[in-house]
Amino acid sequence: MKTLLKLLLILLFINFSCSDNQAEVTPIEDETSKLNDTDNNISARQGLKPIGTGVMMQAFYWDVPAGGTWWEKVESKVQSWSNAGIDAIWLPPVSKAQNGAFSMGYDPFDYYDFGEYDQMGSIETRFGSKSELQSLISEAHNAKLSVIADIVINHNSGGELEDNPYTGTPYYTDFNPKSGKFFRSNSDFHPNANCNSDSGVFGGFPDLSHCQPYVQDWLWKRSNSVAKYYKNVMGFDGWRFDYVKGFEPWVVREWKNAVGGFSVGEYWDGNAGTLDWWSSEAQVSAFDFACYYRMRDAFQGNNLNRLNDDMLWKRNSSKAVTFVANHDTDEIYNGKLLAYAYILTHEGYPTIFYRDYEEWLNKSKLNNLIWIHNNLAGGNTSILHVDNDEYIARRNGYNNAGLVVYINNSDSWKERWIETNWSNTRIKDYTGHSSWEPVTQGGKWVRIQAPPKSYTVWSPK
Repeated sequence: MKTLLKLLLILLFINFSCSDNQAEVTPIEDETSKLNDTDNNISARQGLKPIGTGVMMQAFYWDVPAGGTWWEKVESKVQSWSNAGIDAIWLPPVSKAQNGAFSMGYDPFDYYDFGEYDQMGSIETRFGSKSELQSLISEAHNAKLSVIADIVINHNSGGELEDNPYTGTPYYTDFNPKSGKFFRSNSDFHPNANCNSDSGVFGGFPDLSHCQPYVQDWLWKRSNSVAKYYKNVMGFDGWRFDYVKGFEPWVVREWKNAVGGFSVGEYWDGNAGTLDWWSSEAQVSAFDFACYYRMRDAFQGNNLNRLNDDMLWKRNSSKAVTFVANHDTDEIYNGKLLAYAYILTHEGYPTIFYRDYEEWLNKSKLNNLIWIHNNLAGGNTSILHVDNDEYIARRNGYNNAGLVVYINNSDSWKERWIETNWSNTRIKDYTGHSSWEPVTQGGKWVRIQAPPKSYTVWSPK
């Protein structure tokens, strides 16, 4: 009887998902009907800073304190972050996962449980309750910040064991979430009758099958799909897609086309050409792992020549999201602030890691670099000099004067003559690391300096 009842429920949901005109008899439909269903404009919702004009804050780290207080902590910081020049915050996965109150969210179980249903051993998520999440999003919007949701759709976790006719062995693919939305069974994972596999699996987790119409409907097509609920009801403005190596680029493209919003994928690969290919196929941004690994080699390996190598921002700056550390990888210890000076003066959309900003590095220096990024770092980039210890580049200006950044990884002061875009102009170092205020020659040349293990940023006074 239980099996028959379950089959009837699945058939009922398939019937709903196959008809765009079918009435949706769910509480979510009542909420979504009050709001615009889609918006293919990637800019932020009205009244917010446009995403990409400032700096993104990764508003978490791995194993933030458990106990349901994280949303409140982040809410207390959003106004000061906005004042500093942040334009968006990226949150961890917000829905209930297999490990309940102890999970960082990357083992998703119920996409519609934001901390209100008693399942997986808890009511709240590790980060807090649904109402606390909604309060955080509202406060972020009041501070003119966009809110980026971390989307984990490669795999699921927490299902019950069931027989699998496609493999002949039982597996944990029976998902019965208490939200009553997006029930899943073996046919929604790989292998199934339509698709044997996709481009990748993560550990031993059940691998969600995006080729199945039922899965597509619940993830982004239905009026109460995950994508549309997160945007229209919860208020998310954009998406960070986890482990996009695990499925084809068209999945992200379809999601973005269905609901709009800024989108960036975690394609963990240090090859700039591969990142450029994925970004073009998905038609969204990608984290610039090529830049990350070249910076690791440059600063951790004490060889700034590596900054001359290929990176996504050099191929397509409009699709590059740069970073120095994140919740998964943090390998740049030597010269970490120099690495931030690099991404915050160069092209691409830079991200700051929570612990670097709030705990580990000099916040006033990071705020200074954020200001420099938002006010001076315009236009394309010309690399003026690079060797083992020194790196100098010029931003050529776009609706601003541009800048020259001088990074010195040696143990002594350095000076160099460089060519600027400014003739007979007094310039200064906007970091305060040098007191020089030289005047450029008629031919635009000038001598600048940088202190040991530090940097300077020059622009007209």
